[in-house]
Amino acid sequence: MREDLRVGQPFPDLELPDHTGATRRLSELVADQPTVANFYRGWWCPKEQRFLRNLVDLQDEMEVAYTRIVSITVDPPEITAPLRAGLGARWTFLSDADRVVQRELDLEETADRVHRPFLPYTFVLDTDLTIGAVFNGYWYWGRPTNEELRLALRDLLRAGRPDWDAQAT
Repeated sequence: MREDLRVGQPFPDLELPDHTGATRRLSELVADQPTVANFYRGWWCPKEQRFLRNLVDLQDEMEVAYTRIVSITVDPPEITAPLRAGLGARWTFLSDADRVVQRELDLEETADRVHRPFLPYTFVLDTDLTIGAVFNGYWYWGRPTNEELRLALRDLLRAGRPDWDAQAT
């Protein structure tokens, strides 16, 4: 992974096709909402299927809390669209089938020479794409739980909104 992809640094404003084939920019999808961006290996990985189902369980909360999810894979749109539908996910899936972003971010999992997937990283991004948290999911237990995502988003929102604690009094 590129060295600059760490907390407090800007995340690149990626431009990739979504699950429908339409080209989308990450900043457009974030749209001034804190966002969980997860890079996943592919539809074929049972770890990814489990993690994506966890995100589906969180999506109702994410929507009412004005936060978003974006998932990014090397699978082409014709694979991501049915995976998304089968999961019941309502968020955008992006496709890096040409592996341009994968090379740019140095996120190729080199242990799997067959699929050449993304390393499974999850980033919590602020409204301006600043990285608020990073989770390395190469080993399954390195992936964030829904509770860890809630806490990372709360910390990000609290830090960015000076009136956060004033409203609670």
